Amino acid sequence: MPRPFTTFNFKVLIEAEPGKVLCDAEFSDCDGLEVNMEPKTIREGGNNGRQIHLAGPVSYGQLSLKRGMTSDFALWRWFEQVQRNRTLRASGRILMLASDRSRADVRFDLTGCLPVKLKAPTLSAKDGEIAIEEMQIAYETLHLAESGA
Repeated sequence: MPRPFTTFNFKVLIEAEPGKVLCDAEFSDCDGLEVNMEPKTIREGGNNGRQIHLAGPVSYGQLSLKRGMTSDFALWRWFEQVQRNRTLRASGRILMLASDRSRADVRFDLTGCLPVKLKAPTLSAKDGEIAIEEMQIAYETLHLAESGA
């Protein structure tokens, strides 16, 4: 019997080049995996009771990663590299893991990733917050790969 996909078990991978992992991180929240299509609506002459919808341009969301844990400063370095080389892009993978974290059941592949916001947490000696509060990434395409694909 198939198990439901859970949203609390996921991992984020970002590669600057194929095979060269820039970031292998854990975040508490991942939002913005979305694709929208704006239909083109046309009306047929003489047919006032019907409209025809054609596939229109596609737009993508902006990935928002919150409260992240990484072992290094690779995400900060990537942001700084993009400031110097504005054509630098990366690819990303969001893996939805099985409940035992042994495999990825679903994978979202992102291309043309560009960091657009990086926010550090409020620095406070009384809080035990993590070093990356929020990162936002614009992406050019989004593809879904099911398990076994």
